Amino acid sequence: MTVAVHVGPEPVPVLIDAVRQAGGRVVPLAEAEAIVYYGSDDPAEVRSMLHEGIRWVQLPHAGVERWADAGVITEHPVFTAATGSYGPAVAEHALALMLAAARGLHRAARATTWGPNTSRVFAGSTVAIVGCGGIGRALIRMLEPFGCTVVAVSDSGDVPGAAKVLPRARYREALPGADYVVVSAPATPGTRGMFGTREFELMGTDAWLVNVARGGLVVTGDLVAALRAGDIGGAALDVTDPEPLPAGHPLWELDNVLITPHSANPRPAYWRGLAERVTANVHRFRDGLPLEGVVTPARGF
Repeated sequence: MTVAVHVGPEPVPVLIDAVRQAGGRVVPLAEAEAIVYYGSDDPAEVRSMLHEGIRWVQLPHAGVERWADAGVITEHPVFTAATGSYGPAVAEHALALMLAAARGLHRAARATTWGPNTSRVFAGSTVAIVGCGGIGRALIRMLEPFGCTVVAVSDSGDVPGAAKVLPRARYREALPGADYVVVSAPATPGTRGMFGTREFELMGTDAWLVNVARGGLVVTGDLVAALRAGDIGGAALDVTDPEPLPAGHPLWELDNVLITPHSANPRPAYWRGLAERVTANVHRFRDGLPLEGVVTPARGF
């Protein structure tokens, strides 16, 4: 038995190859029982592609909030995300941001004169990972050589390598004592704005916030105020709200901020991770096995 899959509306060759590698047939939309979606990311576009014969839709990103917010994601057909496919690449970026912060590279890169040595040792730091899914678990493995103490926030039970695990409802308990707070939770109505004035007051004055999730999880105005007041040590942001961060925004002017342009997942890693997820799920769909990255409509991820 082969799976009839439509790749589109953009027929990306690497995704077509991924379907065929799993033994699937790439077919026109009208003949398909599954969709590997790649297009404009407009929820209306996805909705317009659904028909009675579609039983499964593979989305191209780990974050699915745009489709969840629009009510596109349902129990039937089943929707899967690329959750976990990009974990190692994004975790690598989070580690790079923490190392840069510890060694003061955010200031050294801007300096035009020789200044004092303000760097600190990263090894032995306490790292709180809020939202310890694929990214967080990959990051824990990367932190092992540094001897870091990891406090993980997760509703998924045990987290190997973490010294302490807290449920998401108690995430604030992970903030005091953390040298670095890594935000890697999904964007849902329950996580938006989860870092604001109250949370920054719980963090240490030398602690850094590292956001590799979504900009909306942080209240930007509160973050700017906390950075200016010295309530926290700094912020390393791969994502922002708004995004792209406009020229002239206060975050650009602060010397205790390090910003990267949503580049934690390099394009080669993105395509490799997505293709691997597509191949795995076509195999699983064909064999009647549970799909990877299934999105639960009620949770929004």
